[in-house]
Amino acid sequence: MQTNFLSQQFNAGFLAENSTACPANATICDGTSCVLPEDNFNQTLSVVLSTVLTIMLALVMFSMGCNVELKNFLGHIKRPWGIFVGFLCQFGIMPLTAFLLSLAFNILPIQAVVVLIMGCCPGGTASNVIAYWVDGDMDLSISMTTCSTLLAMGMMPLCLFIYTKMWTDSDAIVLPYDSIGISLVALVIPVSIGIFVNHKWPSKAKIILKVGSIVGAVLIVLIAVVGGILYKGSWIISPKLWIIGTIFPAAGYTLGFFLARVAGLSWHRCRTVSLETGMQNTQLCSTIVQLSFTPEQLELMFTFPLIYSIFQLLFALLILGGYRLYRRHRVKTKTDVEKTEQKEDSKSNVKINGGFVSDEMK
Repeated sequence: MQTNFLSQQFNAGFLAENSTACPANATICDGTSCVLPEDNFNQTLSVVLSTVLTIMLALVMFSMGCNVELKNFLGHIKRPWGIFVGFLCQFGIMPLTAFLLSLAFNILPIQAVVVLIMGCCPGGTASNVIAYWVDGDMDLSISMTTCSTLLAMGMMPLCLFIYTKMWTDSDAIVLPYDSIGISLVALVIPVSIGIFVNHKWPSKAKIILKVGSIVGAVLIVLIAVVGGILYKGSWIISPKLWIIGTIFPAAGYTLGFFLARVAGLSWHRCRTVSLETGMQNTQLCSTIVQLSFTPEQLELMFTFPLIYSIFQLLFALLILGGYRLYRRHRVKTKTDVEKTEQKEDSKSNVKINGGFVSDEMK
């Protein structure tokens, strides 16, 4: 609320300096700056969309929970090697990558800070949906998202303290622990209900999962579109941030996959760790940025979380498409081999029995 008020005051001041009179609807005007009333329509639209998206997200996470076996989930908690590898990727690789990219492109200090904030955020729930579509380990995916969100309470301040020293005082960055807590609750409760449904009614859980996976895919695209509409006035941004926003998620997916493979995880778990590493909680990053910086500073980097969100989705869809093509080719090849083996077996049996060989067997 305060940030919106300041932003409107700043924009109104700019208009006043470049016009002979304040706008007619200005509530305060002293000749050099004006204060305009809040746009009730945009505020209402934002609240409605946020509510709808939150409810839809909870339903999607409920459906994802319907694909989680309680025994396997607890197994990951008791033997957390996969979770530990994900932890190293989430709070080791991503903040370090953000730091190196900021140095390599020599961006402004305030821009470097927002890139680092993105790198320190926990994994996003969209990774669970994509992990399902690429036949990932859903038990590991859910446990990684939950643990990274929980551990973000302590790891985010630590990582920001380490990496932002050369650009700004880490105390100036406001971490919304309430938002992190809400994200955790919105994740844990629906997933827990889904796990219970899968345990009690497995046949119904499969139906819920199929519907939820489709709704989840639509929801991911919808969030990106809504973000583009709400922040359409902030698309003028440094080309360097566009480049970083393109490279950063791709680096996260790639490095996460290779680290998981080096750690000895199976291929489907490597895909899971890769997605959990590259897909960040961009909504949380946007919240931190709005709480921590002035309207003048926001103009330099406010859109970066949205840019990252778009490219993390784009690369995730490319991974999904590539995996689906590979799977289709592999299944087709496997089927052809099985048919060839069956024909050879049939030929050998016919020769032994002295029977007739059809044209299909030749």
